[in-house]
Amino acid sequence: MIDSPTAGRFDGREHRLPVRVYYEDTDFTGLVYHANYVRYFERGRSDALRLMGIGHAELLDGDTPMAFVVSKMDLRFLKPARIDDALVVQTHYDALKGPRLLISQAITRGDDLLCRAAVEVVCIHMDGRPRRPGRILREQLAPWLAREA
Repeated sequence: MIDSPTAGRFDGREHRLPVRVYYEDTDFTGLVYHANYVRYFERGRSDALRLMGIGHAELLDGDTPMAFVVSKMDLRFLKPARIDDALVVQTHYDALKGPRLLISQAITRGDDLLCRAAVEVVCIHMDGRPRRPGRILREQLAPWLAREA
């Protein structure tokens, strides 16, 4: 048997990814360094896509290679996380608007909301130009969206 890392799970439309805080995630105060929240959010978005059947490697290897890039991210830091904390990254894919995907995310520790993010990612051609996701990708995303605009 091969051990595989977890990709989290879906609870309705919400993707939930457990994350443990390690020593390497903290700064000299013992708190999670602010940039690491961005890394946790990226893992949540990527693993949610993976469970939707959308892999980044497959997007790059397709007939018309494409990728997602973050174009906006609004972060609100509310409470600190500390070494050994068990966190959950919550991800909601909210809407598809042309080439843009609107995503809301939160990081919690138990009932405590630690950080939240409003994220906009853009689907691009490999030359960096925005592009609308193809029909198949839109169909894969549709069940997970709150609304499609």
